[in-house]
Amino acid sequence: NNLLDTASQGIKKLVSKQEESLGELAGKINAPRKKKIILATKNDGKIKEIKQLLSDLPLEIYSLKDFQHLPPVEESGATFKENAILKAETISNLTGEMVLADDSGLEVKYLAGKPGIYSARFAGEKASDKQNNALLLKLMDNVPLPERQARFVCIMALAVPGKETLAVEGTCRGKITTAPRGEHGFGYDPLFLYEEKGRTFAELDQESKNKISHRGQALKKVRKLLENLFGA
Repeated sequence: NNLLDTASQGIKKLVSKQEESLGELAGKINAPRKKKIILATKNDGKIKEIKQLLSDLPLEIYSLKDFQHLPPVEESGATFKENAILKAETISNLTGEMVLADDSGLEVKYLAGKPGIYSARFAGEKASDKQNNALLLKLMDNVPLPERQARFVCIMALAVPGKETLAVEGTCRGKITTAPRGEHGFGYDPLFLYEEKGRTFAELDQESKNKISHRGQALKKVRKLLENLFGA
């Protein structure tokens, strides 16, 4: 036992001297090996949010902007979940890599859940955020505030080669304003009022939005999926 204790102390001293000698290189050697993950989107706003929320994980994060040769995935599903899984599995099959796909949108109660899965193309196939917002405001013209209830929905699907695709959901409730407010965010953020803070998503900084948003809620669950798959 004394011999083992002495050996253990000697090993610790040896490792300490090695790390001291190697300097910064030691940290790189001991750092966990990063795993490659592709975000199945070209949306700059989504890419920025997801990268920020997963930045502390040992991941090499890419997006479809890094794979311009891949064909677009037709979102033929009838629900957010179907579209998210479809995108994740298609890109994973084409690349052989782990893929995270997001399908999200706005559901307005007064409009019976519209625009829903058509949120990005509400005003037309190639509509801009400004055009989509303008159409929504037009349809909600003169609707009183109590009836302007809405929620953001986000489904995220994680496809890993050789494993079952997993999907998680995040939601956030609010109301539709009568005019755009704020300069941040994207999509319907300028019209989505988060009542607890009295601000639209576009009036919140990125960190504050991530803590409460539908995408932020879904990504918290994605983190747990990644930890379960590859170890915390």
